[in-house]
Amino acid sequence: MPDGLYFFRAPGGAVAAALPLDLEALIAEWASLRPRMARELPAAFSRDEWAYLMDFLAPANLRRPFADAFGEPIDPPATAPSRLFRPRGPVALWLPNNVSLLGPLTLVLLSLTGQPVRIKGGSHSENLTAELLAFAARHLPDGVLSRYLARQVRCEVFDRADPRNAEMAATARVRIIFGSDATAAAIEALPHPLESIGFAFVDRRSEAWVQESVLTDALLIMLLRVFAIYGQAGCTSPTRVVLLDGDAASARRLRDRLLELWPATFRQDPPMHVASASLMARQWAAALGWEARCTARNGAVIASGSLDLAPCSAPRLLAVVPATADEAVAALPANIQTIGHALEDPGAPHWLERLAATGVKRFVPLARMHHFGPVWDGWELWRQLFGAMEIQT
Repeated sequence: MPDGLYFFRAPGGAVAAALPLDLEALIAEWASLRPRMARELPAAFSRDEWAYLMDFLAPANLRRPFADAFGEPIDPPATAPSRLFRPRGPVALWLPNNVSLLGPLTLVLLSLTGQPVRIKGGSHSENLTAELLAFAARHLPDGVLSRYLARQVRCEVFDRADPRNAEMAATARVRIIFGSDATAAAIEALPHPLESIGFAFVDRRSEAWVQESVLTDALLIMLLRVFAIYGQAGCTSPTRVVLLDGDAASARRLRDRLLELWPATFRQDPPMHVASASLMARQWAAALGWEARCTARNGAVIASGSLDLAPCSAPRLLAVVPATADEAVAALPANIQTIGHALEDPGAPHWLERLAATGVKRFVPLARMHHFGPVWDGWELWRQLFGAMEIQT
């Protein structure tokens, strides 16, 4: 039996969610880690990653999935709710190699359902999920969250050929896969329960759309920080900046200003392999026709050019191209995910009309390109962790 029923006001009337734990206690215990996080940074996390995770654990953020999925919380209604939502059951989560913070963020969201979670970490990246679990084990008091993490969460690292992949698929009611198209296809081909559901978040690309009239140094520094976290490896990282209604000269000016701001934004020398990769990327981009320049200390490459140039797929290269709005839409890659915007009026109807005919999944301010939430790649991911029981009286 669930520990409690939680009631919400949905558009069609009251609904209820049954959870196997005390939700408010769970949220409070996640939030209790934040003061400790402000004082202690595990070596595996970057400062930006740790700060984002700490912000993610704010109580308002942890209540948001319920509000988005079910409505505002209410007291038990006088009449029976029209729907009862119940967690579907055990969750299996496969994580990618290139965006390691997805593990901790997804684990936090999954914990709100109280269901068992089995996690395969990326075999070629930092296992930040295990680091978060170790941090929580050191600092949480004995309570709802510590018991849940110790008893219901299992995090391991193994390769694609390991039989534990089949074990995960066979026992999960929900499969969540982050990775390449081939990885997702291989996992989905594994035997799994007939009534289970799966979500595959595969190869995606993102862009930044900006207008020169609204760009400030603060916005450009934000753009650099968003790009530098994952470079082109992250599905939410901009592979190019589209300067709307600009020309070749304004694209060069924007490139040069980004180059000028880089050394004040990133003061440390990059690792040797990053610097070497940047030098090679600059040469490759130049051979393709891009006007490419290395940043200070070869931390990255910023290149200006045109939409018709062949893309340069290098981990730390950011392209700047001018385009009209219609040209930008026409040039979107087939696997577009996020557009980070810095526009005069991003909510204007003409943007919605253009975007409605595209495959864009997220249209968000630059600063929110990497923000992870209960809706992802166009799926109401968190809501689908619950099945609905219809109730009529």
